[in-house]
Amino acid sequence: MKLQPDKSSAPLVRAYTQQWLQIDDQRFEQSVIVSSMAEHPARAWVPRSLDELVAEQLAELAASGAELVILGTGQRLRFPPQAWLAPFASRRVGLESMDTAAACRTYNILASEGRKVLAALLLEPR
Repeated sequence: MKLQPDKSSAPLVRAYTQQWLQIDDQRFEQSVIVSSMAEHPARAWVPRSLDELVAEQLAELAASGAELVILGTGQRLRFPPQAWLAPFASRRVGLESMDTAAACRTYNILASEGRKVLAALLLEPR
């Protein structure tokens, strides 16, 4: 197998628990948005669960310039309402929902490949 070096210097998820996650050397104890695009540094995100998420927050992610948005929905896979997906379709941006642990892994792989990806990772309160 031929191995290729990483094509990106994007921030990566270095650790994840149900209470916190670490993006490179920065620890977050609340939901976070992380992107492989330099113009979108990692930042805290307001919703703590899919129930707190609103359509406008998803629409903002669709307008980020990413080719794919990964929505980490907490401890289990959940989906946003179908009606909220129109901004993704109109911009031809992919949206994938998965539990937050899987979203962290998927984001790291795609960011390491040099893809324009953004992950919105929900950390649900206990």
